[in-house]
Amino acid sequence: MNYRTTKSGLKFSELGLGCMNLPTDYHEAQSILKQALDSEITYFDTADLYNKGDNEKLLGRFFKENGHRQDIVLGSKVGNEFSQQSDEVKWNPSREHILHGIKDSLHRLGTDYLDLYMLHGGTIEDNMEETLDAFNILKQDGLIRAYGISSIRPNVIREYLDHSDIDVIMMQFNLLDNRPEMLLDEIAARDVKVLARGPVMKGLLTDQSQSIIARKFEEGVFDYSKEELTQTLSNVDEPLTVSTMNYLLSQPVASIVAGASSVDQLTTNVQYYEQVDYHTHSRERFQNLQYEQHL
Repeated sequence: MNYRTTKSGLKFSELGLGCMNLPTDYHEAQSILKQALDSEITYFDTADLYNKGDNEKLLGRFFKENGHRQDIVLGSKVGNEFSQQSDEVKWNPSREHILHGIKDSLHRLGTDYLDLYMLHGGTIEDNMEETLDAFNILKQDGLIRAYGISSIRPNVIREYLDHSDIDVIMMQFNLLDNRPEMLLDEIAARDVKVLARGPVMKGLLTDQSQSIIARKFEEGVFDYSKEELTQTLSNVDEPLTVSTMNYLLSQPVASIVAGASSVDQLTTNVQYYEQVDYHTHSRERFQNLQYEQHL
């Protein structure tokens, strides 16, 4: 496993584990998490919203029982005010909510600090000064080592690039969804790195792509019709997952955050990562996409 370091000194494994889809059964999840550690994965990504805090509790229990807390980069997210009694979720990027949210997350995770704390969304109407004040307080108090945002809104991303000390931006990013390219120069100029979520695009960029198209993408996706999608993916010579990983790791990416709901899925992701050569990818076979909203 290779690693990449951000300006705050966080050392990310190039392949990280997105924990959102871990099984709720602890023993099943434990097997995946142990395999991740055995595979030298060090970035573990969660959020307070995932299973209404239970995902954080699961990770907390695992690292309490298995150790390694000092060996990993643990990231969580805040900004969604959720109810345990209903499915209602309210957006709340206020100072008060963030300062309260970190206490809840640390308690559930069984740790006294987070390596990375991210705003889980964001709109241009938010009081960004108040949000940043909260993150800076947490950093000064040693409760977090660094902060960032999870967003695909260019106007929000640019505001944070211009007015904050963010370490990372989490974005959906892969060969099909290459919209982040339009922001990469601005991101790199601020010495910020990307956490690439959705690297295999719901299974489209795997060896199961044709069956995934038939099951989930009858209407196509983005500017691709079903036929265009089928033809584009079938024209890639190397394994699609290897190609998208090569593509992402040729960009200012700190980690490819790939989810896994089984040991087999994680093992497959690792096997593809081990084929990465950092150069070979099929970007020229894919359309050039751009963000069209929130500009």
